[in-house]
Amino acid sequence: QVQLVESGGGLVQAGGSLRLSCAASGRTFSKYAMGWFRQAPGKEREFVATIRWSGSGIVYGDSVEGRFTISTDNAKNTGYLQMNSLKPEDTATYYCAARNSYCSGDGCSQRSIYDPWGQGTQVTVSS
Repeated sequence: QVQLVESGGGLVQAGGSLRLSCAASGRTFSKYAMGWFRQAPGKEREFVATIRWSGSGIVYGDSVEGRFTISTDNAKNTGYLQMNSLKPEDTATYYCAARNSYCSGDGCSQRSIYDPWGQGTQVTVSS
């Protein structure tokens, strides 16, 4: 089983940037893909982006495309989410999760295909 730990969250002003990290440990030789989700208080957990550890197969959620960039560093077993042009509505707890099956397009947004999950990191964007 892979274990995932997120870091890099914090408080930033609108228009600013943050980079989140997701460090994988454990059975990392079996890793296939990872994804980022976010959840604001009182809202459903929302798909942000996904990527295969090879760097291919990138899919973004509509609300972040063009502002966020997902990437991986296989040598470090770490995934990243570069977030630019942040808006107050990006405020949420951000989670990374492992994915061990193929997906494409909207199919990649299904939470059920991701397991396990990290504990989350808080991002707060002030206006």
